[in-house]
Amino acid sequence: MPVRRLMQLLTAALAAALVLSGCSGGSAPSVVVGEAKRGGSVTVAEVNAFSSFNPYSAGGNTDINSKIGAITHSGFYYLDDSSKVVRNDKFGHFEKVSDQPLKVKYTVNEGVKWSDGAPIGAADLLLAWAAGSGYFDDVDPVAGKGTKYFSVASDTTGLAGTLFPDIGSDGRSITIEYAAPYADWEVAFDVGLPAHVVAAKSGLNDEKDLVNLLKDTPRGNPEKPASNPALKKVSDFWNTGFDAKSIPDDPALYLSSGPYIVRDIVPGVSMKLVRNRDYVWGAEPWLDEINVRFTGAVPAAVDALRSGQADIISPQPSASTDSLLSGLSSQGITVQRYKQSGYDHLDLNFTGTFSDKDVREAFLKTVPRQAIVDAVVGTQDTKPLDSQVFLPGQPKYDDTVRNNGSADYAKVDIDGAKKLLKGASPSIRILYNRDNPNRARAFGLIRDSAALAGFKVVDGGLASADWPAALSRGGFEAALSGWIGTEVGVSRVPQIFRTGAGSNFTGYSDGDADKIMEQLAATTDLGKQDELLAEIDKHVWEDAYGLPLYQTLGTTAFSSRVAGVKTSPGPLGVWWNVWDWRLSQ
Repeated sequence: MPVRRLMQLLTAALAAALVLSGCSGGSAPSVVVGEAKRGGSVTVAEVNAFSSFNPYSAGGNTDINSKIGAITHSGFYYLDDSSKVVRNDKFGHFEKVSDQPLKVKYTVNEGVKWSDGAPIGAADLLLAWAAGSGYFDDVDPVAGKGTKYFSVASDTTGLAGTLFPDIGSDGRSITIEYAAPYADWEVAFDVGLPAHVVAAKSGLNDEKDLVNLLKDTPRGNPEKPASNPALKKVSDFWNTGFDAKSIPDDPALYLSSGPYIVRDIVPGVSMKLVRNRDYVWGAEPWLDEINVRFTGAVPAAVDALRSGQADIISPQPSASTDSLLSGLSSQGITVQRYKQSGYDHLDLNFTGTFSDKDVREAFLKTVPRQAIVDAVVGTQDTKPLDSQVFLPGQPKYDDTVRNNGSADYAKVDIDGAKKLLKGASPSIRILYNRDNPNRARAFGLIRDSAALAGFKVVDGGLASADWPAALSRGGFEAALSGWIGTEVGVSRVPQIFRTGAGSNFTGYSDGDADKIMEQLAATTDLGKQDELLAEIDKHVWEDAYGLPLYQTLGTTAFSSRVAGVKTSPGPLGVWWNVWDWRLSQ
């Protein structure tokens, strides 16, 4: 699923697959450092297959792509397991230069480089700003005119209100100035893809040409759209040029700036990462090698862990697989259970059939949310999620749910749906990840219930490596997916619901909600943020946007062979501190 919204959240919000080297027991030689061993390898079983080396794009922003992206990229900060911002001073530093206007300077340290030896500097920072800001876009999403250049997954609300950055004379820094206060400024920006590669692949001579192109291109004006072919070529490559299910022939397409480098991929099956020996601008990892095996089914993941073919698993549990996971503790395997900062949901495409609100409401009335919760979550007395912006346990959740209109869809209402359809039998294609058993189960329940009201539901399920791109392309009436975020900031909401936002895949647009989201971006008072979020939630429900289904539950299990594993409820899960993983004594 795209980490889309909650992922910036992404993000947050943000994978490379390599050939598995057989059993995890066959580790590389280790050397003794003090009382601990450095070296060796571990194998991790992941749910979804890898599809892109650009986890920042709308099409590449899936959980596995973001996890692999996190360990093959380094930056100014990371989020720990409590969603606290931890600055990486070994990479560089950023500082608030002034509050009025808000100015932030980012500087990369000398010696920080890509795995091909090219230094990371101002050009990389400027490209990341250009992609993340939407500065050059002149598209009018309502009128359908103009050009949207970089298809970034994160929300551009904050960076869009910035001036063209000042580039430092050192060639390693830029200063970003905001036109208005921005609540999420501390997590609004970081380094993304290598500028020298994007420049070369776009037909430019070098990254200096790219910098000049960006300098010479004026801010986009939707009232006077003027397409820039050279910039469009750059953005097109940024959007899709790094997509790959196998290892590219050109190593430039999978450069690393982080602790690990992709070595090999077996499409849809496995991937291998090896330690970046040059990496010293962050916490240095213990392990020489990490293998990833793509295993969607929980039983297969558990079997791999028991047999030693995997050392760490993070499957998506369900009611039917809970007993498999419970039995692991008795075998000396550590099992961690937790609630993720994410949820599964059903979204409706506002173009085509669902442009009619009556049809949207009719379909939503047929969705058996409680039956889905019982089948997938299985926890006694667990109720469906009733907010699009809050999770249970958050202070504003209960109060918001009482007033947001979710009660209209508390129970299945087939008769009410039939009345709204007035004898029509719409055909509804539902897109989902068919390799995810939980999504497949939810699809079946929705299909059977909707048929009772006259809907003809078409199975639009695709393989885990294929469906994210299909989500970006459209061509579906509804989609089953999930958001998972970092619990940092509020940009996760406009990332999904704002008109024309990068992760708005449904064509949803509400002018009043957009205005509230603009206020939200400039509000630093937490209490006021909650009030604005509650207002947005109400608009989304009133518009029959779709339905949240349930807060996702997470389970991580790892063998006694591995130490240093600690799970975050955010999008990276166990991967957030990969540098701490090591072989047990």
